Amino acid sequence: MTTIYTPQQQRILLITSLIIIAGFIIYGLSGYISAFLGAGILYVVFRPWFTALALKRHWNRSLVTALLIVFSIVVIIMPFLTLSLLLIDRIQYYSQHTEDILNLAKKAEELTGYQITSQQNIQAILRQGGTYASRLLPSLAGGALDFIVILGLMFFTLYFMFVQQETFQKGLQKYLPFKHDTQKELGESLKNNVNANVLGQALVSLVQGVLTGATLWIFGVPDALFWGTVAFFMAFIPVLGTPLVWGPAGLIQLSQGNTSQGIGILVVGVVVIINIDNLLRIMLAKRMGDIHPLVTLAGIVLGVPIFGILGLVVGPLLVSYFIVLIQVFERENKKQEKEVAIAQERVEKEAELKK
Repeated sequence: MTTIYTPQQQRILLITSLIIIAGFIIYGLSGYISAFLGAGILYVVFRPWFTALALKRHWNRSLVTALLIVFSIVVIIMPFLTLSLLLIDRIQYYSQHTEDILNLAKKAEELTGYQITSQQNIQAILRQGGTYASRLLPSLAGGALDFIVILGLMFFTLYFMFVQQETFQKGLQKYLPFKHDTQKELGESLKNNVNANVLGQALVSLVQGVLTGATLWIFGVPDALFWGTVAFFMAFIPVLGTPLVWGPAGLIQLSQGNTSQGIGILVVGVVVIINIDNLLRIMLAKRMGDIHPLVTLAGIVLGVPIFGILGLVVGPLLVSYFIVLIQVFERENKKQEKEVAIAQERVEKEAELKK
């Protein structure tokens, strides 16, 4: 049976059809992209455990995967969801009850002699902050069905990534438009980012959050548990981190006339919490992924507005992938230039021999 299209036209139409269909699929799944990103992150985190149990000890793959999913729900999802809901609840409370924040602003103005901003601006900022936090962090009240669907899709994807691991890896190697060495570099970059920004950073953030909460509780700051939770999330941000919590807390104590408490909070923050942060980062850097703080900071600024809380990992990963691809592009150009130079030199020698 004849066709009106030439082979070249058929190829172009095939590629165009693939792009259009892929666009519809991506658009349709855009609301659940966090599920696939979360599955990829959990896959990298739990892959060593799966390898040790399912591949080396020959345990049943489905059983091992089910155990890893239950473990992630109990140890990661539930505590993180609890912390997120606690944080959202308090932020929304302060955004609706702005009197305490306004009183603190007045005391700070009286202490410094400068007007910080108008009361209307402070109220607007607090309301926007409550809305922004609710959007970034998972909230059952804000969309229980979507949250359950995302979790289900994430664990469903994770299950088949482990149970059919060889097929999954072969598919990536086959369809990714990169050479084997480049794929290896990208995989190593993914591993380093997940280790540094999930495992390592979560450990550092947990220690800093506990220390900050304990310090505020010892020096009599109200809602020490809440502010310790805030410190846990803030600690993911390099450089700034927990000083954004214990710094204002110390200054507020000073503005209220509690000199010893304020000085105590600031001294513990500078001497203990910051040094513990630096010490832990140095100890974990080489072991759990050596990612430059500037890459992490730029990635968080890029990723959080786009991907929400997962942007803490996805953002730095995108920046790292960009750097890796730039390096690959530079290496391939140098290799091509060298091949062209060798070929040109060969042509010149052949021309000289003919003479």
